[in-house]
Amino acid sequence: METKQYILSPKEAHDAEQQWRVVKRSVDARQRALKVHLTVLVDEKGQPIAKDDVRFTRYEVPVFQDVHNAQRSVVIIGCGPAGLFAALTLLEHGIKPIIYERGKGVSERKKDIALLNRNEGLNPESNYCFGEGGAGTFSDGKLFSRSKKRGNMQRVMELFHYFGAPDTVLYEAHAHIGSDKLPTIIKRMRECILAHGGEIHFGTKIESIKAVSRQHSAFRQTPVILAIGHSAHDTYRMLAAEGVTLETKGFAMGVRIEHPQELINRLFYFKGRNPGKPEYRNTIDLIGNASYSLVTQVDERGVYSFCMCPGGHIVPAGSEVETCVVNGMSASHRNSPYANSGMVVQINPEDIPGTDPLRGLAYQETIERLAFVHGQTPNIAPAQRMRDFVEGRASKDLPACSYLPGIVPSRLDEWLPAFIGKRLQQGFRDFDRKYPGFLTNEAVIVGVESRSSSAIRIPRDPETLQSVSTPFLYPCGEGAGYAGGITSSALDGINAALAISRL
Repeated sequence: METKQYILSPKEAHDAEQQWRVVKRSVDARQRALKVHLTVLVDEKGQPIAKDDVRFTRYEVPVFQDVHNAQRSVVIIGCGPAGLFAALTLLEHGIKPIIYERGKGVSERKKDIALLNRNEGLNPESNYCFGEGGAGTFSDGKLFSRSKKRGNMQRVMELFHYFGAPDTVLYEAHAHIGSDKLPTIIKRMRECILAHGGEIHFGTKIESIKAVSRQHSAFRQTPVILAIGHSAHDTYRMLAAEGVTLETKGFAMGVRIEHPQELINRLFYFKGRNPGKPEYRNTIDLIGNASYSLVTQVDERGVYSFCMCPGGHIVPAGSEVETCVVNGMSASHRNSPYANSGMVVQINPEDIPGTDPLRGLAYQETIERLAFVHGQTPNIAPAQRMRDFVEGRASKDLPACSYLPGIVPSRLDEWLPAFIGKRLQQGFRDFDRKYPGFLTNEAVIVGVESRSSSAIRIPRDPETLQSVSTPFLYPCGEGAGYAGGITSSALDGINAALAISRL
């Protein structure tokens, strides 16, 4: 079947989406007038195919086998996207998945997150990082990846759709589910795994890779998929103690910045113009609040936006006591009055002295503790107005902020390491030159954004995907250093499961 591309106004694109079978959609805000690029399915005469035409299936529906009495099983450590999609793939191949997750299921996890948002303390085993669905479940649910060469990324989107994600995940360039919708989808995945004979053990922290492998190896070595996520610092230390080869990899750290969403809409949709309110509101209603992706180079290191959340909230994303870590999320409608994004600086292994493969973790933890010291216990975060940060002065007060535990004025320009702080200051100036008005004291920066990616890689054989030091151990996803978000982690989990299915 062939496709055809149309370049339409937001209104025309909205109407077309209600009628045609769309396979790709993206918003082009580079020109003075906003345009929407739609790629649609067409018939042999080049005419768009109707959205509800049942003659054309959207995708191959997955077939999960019953594995209650399967001869083969695989242990999966971690119930994030890598672990869940690995388990679903194993079911398709008649192999029993046995998942161990240190955190709680999504329903119980919601309660711990509510306490965290009310500033009533952190549960180190159940928070925004740990628990069913992984970090992405309650921190946005973006389904976007730049990874194009690691496998069938579209299949990841199809599986999300199969379990209840909206049609838009099948064709949006920057698909998004939302933290209010994703938990239900994750729950359906869990129910599918259990119904077909898989096992999931919540509240079970693995203290030894060797022990869990022996426990399930009655007749032959049981493969173990390691899908721990990037915040399991204690698990990295356990792996190192048990002789699993680890290495430091590049990562990034910085702050989370929040602007009024209306300002971001003006800058990135309307080039700073303030159109008449009916036109402005109608456009936003049709295509949603504006997002952005910014990058510059400062002193040979990248400075860039990360996990931008239009119409979103800043959330407390730490997993250890006496640290302060922030992240961002948006609900499905992305309709809060705030726009936030990580703003981070590239850090290479050579930027951190020493040879210890865990030194990147130590660097992260040092800055997270600094942020805790400069905030207020237990989760009130240090913050500074954006222009005050760039110009090196204290903020006498702070603007309204979406971060529920609260923020307190702090001189981030003084206590952030100069390697990060100075580059952020110049990066903000660079972004303001391209989008005048971006650098403003209407915006607030909140510290720190330190978990944008793993500081560790667990080396693996490129063909078998097994650890180079530990046979039958399959490191995958963000925690292993091979992914950078929900979709790439899910795809890496699929690839690990496929590698095992070929044994």
